[in-house]
Amino acid sequence: MKADKSYEAINARKNEIIKNAMQIDYEQFELPGIGFDYERMMKEAGYSMEEMQKIQLDHGVGNTPLIELRNLSALSRKYAPKGKGARIVVKDEAANASGSFKARRASIAVHHAKKLGYKGVIAATSGNYGAAVASQAAMQGLKCIVVQECYDDQKIGQPEILEKQRICEAYGAEVVQLTVGPELFSTHLSLLEDTGYFNASLYTPFGIAGVETLGYELAMQCREKFGKDPEAVVCTNAGGGNLTGTARGLIKAGAIETKIIGACIDLKGLHMASNKDFNRKSCTTGHTGFSLPFTTWPDRSDCPRNAARVLRYMDELVTVKQGELFYITQALAVLEGYERGPAGNTSLTAAFALAQQMDEDQILVVQETEYTSAGKHPMPQLTFAKANGVDVVFGSPDDEVPGQNLVFPADPSMIKARPYDMDKAHKSYIKNCVNNHNMTSATEEDIQFIMAEIKCDRDYVVAELKDKGVTINA
Repeated sequence: MKADKSYEAINARKNEIIKNAMQIDYEQFELPGIGFDYERMMKEAGYSMEEMQKIQLDHGVGNTPLIELRNLSALSRKYAPKGKGARIVVKDEAANASGSFKARRASIAVHHAKKLGYKGVIAATSGNYGAAVASQAAMQGLKCIVVQECYDDQKIGQPEILEKQRICEAYGAEVVQLTVGPELFSTHLSLLEDTGYFNASLYTPFGIAGVETLGYELAMQCREKFGKDPEAVVCTNAGGGNLTGTARGLIKAGAIETKIIGACIDLKGLHMASNKDFNRKSCTTGHTGFSLPFTTWPDRSDCPRNAARVLRYMDELVTVKQGELFYITQALAVLEGYERGPAGNTSLTAAFALAQQMDEDQILVVQETEYTSAGKHPMPQLTFAKANGVDVVFGSPDDEVPGQNLVFPADPSMIKARPYDMDKAHKSYIKNCVNNHNMTSATEEDIQFIMAEIKCDRDYVVAELKDKGVTINA
């Protein structure tokens, strides 16, 4: 009998499909109450650092250069108080096969799929990860399907997204092109069920573990180059795997004093999955409409438990504006001779402002770059924005209204890293926890789990739970 392929029926079978497509029984990690054994999940489904480094180096991934941006650092220092202006250093992940840090995730996922005997892999993605999976599948001899949101309902797509579609196909993948909407994950699940392929999801334990090598390398390179760990690392944050994996790698390297800062683009008012808003945003990754929902409730992915748990690791979260990002993208090319793509430059934009608050002998690492190309260059993005009625002007970035205008800073001094209220994020997580688990009471185990999830003390968690009407049974 043919399986029911309706949206509701497929999602009802989600856990069974995912289990067959990864051979991970997430139920074994569930704890009494709301918690699950996160560290055990990562340990049992992951690989050692040495194993991951070997797998990656065998497939054109890892050992990427650490580059000091002396000219951008000097420009940033020009606007800093005396004695301030940290040295800005970038980890050039564009040197990976497929041109982004996501090759680290894909290399481990595809290796794991082959090890388990799967004939192919499937990834749901906006593009960069799809390119990484397609590249690694080609290297390792597996078939590949990429499920990608490409268009609005008029079949119009942004240059950056269409470029990612092209590169996935160039690596030999079959790209299932979708319009924006909720069918991305349901189509992904349906294809997993039909093909029996491996789920190379962004949110699996081995996918997140693959990024740990980045943080580990980063710490080791800083010690060799500067004689110390970096004072801070800035990570572009969207779904959370980038920051989570890097932070875990830094911890494994012993860099426990390094501050972890997330950075995303302020696109407040534009919804990630809205057809109306799809082409009104000129930056498609690392933006608040994607970052904040995943930050405050990570278990919204295509896995029963998301291995990316940002609030466990993030010390600060800052936002930047679209116009600032495009400005810094061009500044990187003109001042440093590096032309790199938009997503990694989110963290570089934040770093330009954050460096001005740090001592001049401190090290601030921009955690990644990515490749650029015709569709990902600022010019086609800006041309597309203008064609969609978005004004492109110079002025104060604070006047930027997402979907209405793009404001380039009239002067570099106007570039800011705007702090997001972490207390608000912690409270939002607890609220989501209460609502999504229908919590009416909390045990000591529940409290300890939430404490680990948001890096807050017991009194804070208990007070917030009580405020939400939860009875404390501890």
